[in-house]
Amino acid sequence: MKAVVFDLDGTLIDSLPGIANAANTLLQEEGRPTLPQGDIAGFVGLGEIVFLKRLIAAGGLDPARFDRLMERFILHYKNAAQMTGAFPGAREALCQLRADGWTIGLCTNKPTGPLRAVLDHLELDGAFDTIVAGDTLDRRKPDPAPLRHTLDGLGAATGIFVGDSPVDAETARAANVPFVLFTGGIRTVALDEMPHDKAFDDFSQLPAICRALI
Repeated sequence: MKAVVFDLDGTLIDSLPGIANAANTLLQEEGRPTLPQGDIAGFVGLGEIVFLKRLIAAGGLDPARFDRLMERFILHYKNAAQMTGAFPGAREALCQLRADGWTIGLCTNKPTGPLRAVLDHLELDGAFDTIVAGDTLDRRKPDPAPLRHTLDGLGAATGIFVGDSPVDAETARAANVPFVLFTGGIRTVALDEMPHDKAFDDFSQLPAICRALI
């Protein structure tokens, strides 16, 4: 069984503009100044709880109102799907991998509500044999459990993980699977700070990379 698992935000989809818009909409509602998209990029990767805690700290929001702020942030986060697009060549790479006989999984820290909104918007839901969201389990990446759960859902003992961030690199290492790094995603550290087996910046390269690793 040949299995490849993808991260979502910053790997298959260019979601940072929508995420930044959701965060800044919340700040504006609270009467706070907006933040640069580059700063908000540093909040991404560990799920919505960590994201909102970082936003509260950077934006000067009241942490005692966390639950209410989360309610409104998730609403804006779902709406962010309208500002999100797939990276060039990502759809074609998924189709080619499928034609090459790979089973395909999705393992993301994005919670189910915003995840479903963006998959529906981009018509990507049918691209995956198994989907594990940030709230599917009680643990999230970089804990290896979500990635292992995705591989189990694909009926595979091992596979390849494709991602864009230090969180993804750590997840792959913890799960003991090869990591392929997309260099065009939401990256806040240097490439050499993320252990990886292969790297690419053009999705047309990915099917050949996967074949070479297996």
